[in-house]
Amino acid sequence: MRVTFPHMGSSPIAFKMLIEKLGHEPVMPLRPSENTLSLGSHYAPEFACIPFKILLGTYLEALERGAEMIITSGGMGPCRAGYYGVLHEKILRDLGFDVEFVVLEPPQKKTMDFLRKLRRITRGKSLSVVWDALSTCWQKLRVLDYIDELSYEIRPRELEKNETTRVLEECYQIIDSAWTREEIRESRVECEKRLRAIRTDKTKNPLKVGIIGEIYVVLEPAANFDIQRMLGDMGVLARRSIYLADWTKNNTFFKGEDHIKKAAKPYLAELVGGHGTLSVGNTVLYSREGYDGVIQLAPFACIPEIVSKSILGKVAKDLDIPVLTLFIDEQTGKAGIKTRLEAFVDLMHSRRKIRREALV
Repeated sequence: MRVTFPHMGSSPIAFKMLIEKLGHEPVMPLRPSENTLSLGSHYAPEFACIPFKILLGTYLEALERGAEMIITSGGMGPCRAGYYGVLHEKILRDLGFDVEFVVLEPPQKKTMDFLRKLRRITRGKSLSVVWDALSTCWQKLRVLDYIDELSYEIRPRELEKNETTRVLEECYQIIDSAWTREEIRESRVECEKRLRAIRTDKTKNPLKVGIIGEIYVVLEPAANFDIQRMLGDMGVLARRSIYLADWTKNNTFFKGEDHIKKAAKPYLAELVGGHGTLSVGNTVLYSREGYDGVIQLAPFACIPEIVSKSILGKVAKDLDIPVLTLFIDEQTGKAGIKTRLEAFVDLMHSRRKIRREALV
């Protein structure tokens, strides 16, 4: 069976191994491009958000390359993302594609449904084979998240421009080739060694920015114009609030977001769907940790993020932290995003300078 899945950051490296260990042939999703978005926009409903359109375009590209099964995730709560899989499957079938579509819903809510669909994917594989595939995939996913996070810490301080990016690409290849638990552990050690060997300015104290918002546009560089890397090249340390391994853990059988929801509660105590409550809560936490600013990334017309944006103005005023909201759709251009980021960075530099002078 030729299997494909969504492209989200560096995660395809881990999911590729999972598919192979389960005895299938992975059809690797291409990094979303203008063609991907154009394809998705052509066949998607006009007012669908950009993640919906990019995902649809990704599936169409994979089907053209011979994919026979699509595996994706579902959702719950008042957010349209929970219906993506159903609509994507209907659109693809209307276009004449006979594809097996597997939407994995959160197992803590639909345990039997999750297990039934998992059996469709594993196709009679033994429990030991399935466990090895899932556990090594999880291990590799955590290594990828760790290496990504480390690269964002180093990039704003690098002495040779683009060296972090070059080393990170090497690290992806090293992690991709790791197959066993021991090899994955060794890949983490080797990649960390290479990244920490990058020459940096140890005296530099870069601006710190928190990235919040809807999961897909936060995690997928092609959807956000690689904003973390762009900020790093400007000398800004950008830390995002979502990593795929942590999100998966918190939305399966474990809970780890209670402290974020508690921070949001004075401003937003209701469930608004998506990551709306978390966007508010993380902004509160970033302010407590002394960040210079927060950037909210959201698809155009994303209701949960629109709700949180309406509240973030008060949060920003009460806690004295600037917040920049970027709503993204197929009309958004990189040049416009870069210009707004540069202005926001100038604002944060000015605020830091004023605060420093006030202490003298």
